Amino acid sequence: MADRSPSPLLTLDPEGVAWITFADPDRKLNVLDEGVMRRLAGHIQELASGGHGSRVRAVVVFSGKIDSFLAGADVDAIRNIQGPSDGEVKARLGQEIYTQLADLSLPTVAAIHGICLGGGLELALACDYRILSSHPKTRLGLPEVQLGILPGWGGTTRLPRLVGLRASLDLLLTGKQVRPDAARRMGLADVVLPPEGFREGVRRFALRAAEGQAQGGPRRSGVLARLLDGTGPGRRVVLRAARKKVLEQTLGHYPAPLKILDVLQEGGRLPVDRALEIEARAFGELTATTTHHNLLHVYSLREDAKKVDRRLPGSVTSAVARMGVIGAGVMGGGIAQLAAHKGISVRMKDIRDDAVSGGLRHARELFSKEVARRRMTRQEAEVRMARISGTLDYRGFEGLDLVVEAVVERMEVKKSVLAETEERVRPDTILATNTSSLSVDEMASALKRPDRFCGMHFFNPVHRMPLVEIIRGEQTSADTLSTVHALAIRMGKVPVLCGDGPGFLVNRILGPYLNEAGHLLTEGVAIQDVDRAATEFGMPMGPVRLLDEVGIDVARHAGETLHEAFGARMAPAPVLERLAPTDRLGRKNERGFYRYREGRDAGVDESVYSDLRLPDPEPGALAQEEIRRRLVLVMINEAARILEDGIVERAADVDVGMIMGTGFPPFRGGLLRFSDHQHPRSILEKLWEMEGKYGTRFTPAPLLVELARDNRGFYRAFGGP
Repeated sequence: MADRSPSPLLTLDPEGVAWITFADPDRKLNVLDEGVMRRLAGHIQELASGGHGSRVRAVVVFSGKIDSFLAGADVDAIRNIQGPSDGEVKARLGQEIYTQLADLSLPTVAAIHGICLGGGLELALACDYRILSSHPKTRLGLPEVQLGILPGWGGTTRLPRLVGLRASLDLLLTGKQVRPDAARRMGLADVVLPPEGFREGVRRFALRAAEGQAQGGPRRSGVLARLLDGTGPGRRVVLRAARKKVLEQTLGHYPAPLKILDVLQEGGRLPVDRALEIEARAFGELTATTTHHNLLHVYSLREDAKKVDRRLPGSVTSAVARMGVIGAGVMGGGIAQLAAHKGISVRMKDIRDDAVSGGLRHARELFSKEVARRRMTRQEAEVRMARISGTLDYRGFEGLDLVVEAVVERMEVKKSVLAETEERVRPDTILATNTSSLSVDEMASALKRPDRFCGMHFFNPVHRMPLVEIIRGEQTSADTLSTVHALAIRMGKVPVLCGDGPGFLVNRILGPYLNEAGHLLTEGVAIQDVDRAATEFGMPMGPVRLLDEVGIDVARHAGETLHEAFGARMAPAPVLERLAPTDRLGRKNERGFYRYREGRDAGVDESVYSDLRLPDPEPGALAQEEIRRRLVLVMINEAARILEDGIVERAADVDVGMIMGTGFPPFRGGLLRFSDHQHPRSILEKLWEMEGKYGTRFTPAPLLVELARDNRGFYRAFGGP
């Protein structure tokens, strides 16, 4: 049996470089759990006590993994923290280990190749030097804020001291990851080396450091930077501006970024040991917040969505190396660009030359934006763009592994295109439709191999929206679903498996939500009041604004589909019916509920009230709580019906779909987790009250009545991670 040595290992090479090597044999990535931290502490103590005598000249922290350094602390350990005092104690334990590393009399070097996040970056910050590999997978970040906490092993304290206050805020408050070149510019990296010969380059640097000859990368700063980062008044200006921006962006719903600013303000000018105490106490306080627990739940939802074995036991996943996209519009071009970005060769087809050119142009524009944001080099963009080719016929389709159809949203057109495509590809090629609402089973009726067909619904814009709905037809095979699921993961998406049905998951829940906004407007509620109620709840934008963004014509088509399927409870609100004969399409033609000038928002279009025969709005006429209650209750009620209909199997599927597909506020944990926190009886009573006031569209789903009777929430009844 092969030796499965515990990680990390301490070894000494012949030239006196001590290597602390992380190589967890049981995990894909190196994770800092209790056992790993205990062994690390033992190695540091051994080096501090001179256990290897005078032979040790320098210390290198290294990873034995192919493409990762350290992925951070074990999330399960964070989840198991029992209250603020326990959180503070655990933070102090990690801080003490890293402080012992920082206090070593030997030069210490963090050699970072691949991903370096959270506690991994905090370990690197405790070293004297940080050497990065220039490999595309090398990324540095402190994502703790995305879990509702802060870096508690010294990161909040050490990062500003290394790179300056302003640069550190960009990482601490967002959790963003930086590439090696950006890390070098900001002073986070001392040296960037090519991946080839990386270990040998690190060894040479460590030996130079032992001789006092290492040339690091000091952070360059101008006069203004020194004034803002290095003086009390300057720091106060920076922190005040950052606090204002955080409150504008989060409305105070997320305590972690505000707590980070408190720690920086209180501990920024104190000695490191005292600042670490403040950091540890703040970490403990954040672990007790509801927001932290909800964000941990969202993290679990995302990780769970990546696992397909449990949902499709025994299925076989095939690799997709070559992919086709039929329909070179914005969606088709976006899908092609994303696939090419992830290393897949793409053949994009349309029936007009100008359409193919437009799809290629859209893909190139997306790559150019990545270059402008310094997320890739121009050369990298050109290599990826070269993976996309265009055609007016089916040449090259005989070698494709999967084809996504993204043509106009008309059933007969889609059936014709899919049947024609099936004749031009291999028998084992998977076909997928990007439909947002049309029946997958009806499309499958036009195919000879319906088992190799499913829905793969991307959301617009493809490069930004993280969700992909994978729709299973009655005859879709488990192998087909497993392959499409794996492709979605490879493309960086969060997949959710759905059954076939009008609107599938997300659009079916959004339908009543948008329609209720229409009812509110019809009753005389001001557009601003409707949207403000939603955004103050935490939605990224209000429902009226969303109608403009989606396109009023697109929303109307989806609404008609839902009305036809579900009858009176989905009947369009009067204001939405009155929109049909107008030329208001929303942002796309700069005429909607809002005004737009050259693509920029110019505020509510006040003429919409008279044009649509709406009552003169009375700001504040309906309480914000009442508006919020109506908007959220219709979504919960429809989600219950979706579970009844078997469109998805679990409460977790609903929540991951709503968070990733609509931006439902993560700090609330998801639509059905939020509902469970309210208690099923409370939800039922509110729906009955709304039904009495506003009619049968609020009639509770039978499932909600059942849950209230049995005193069970959605997660107890339908499960999740």
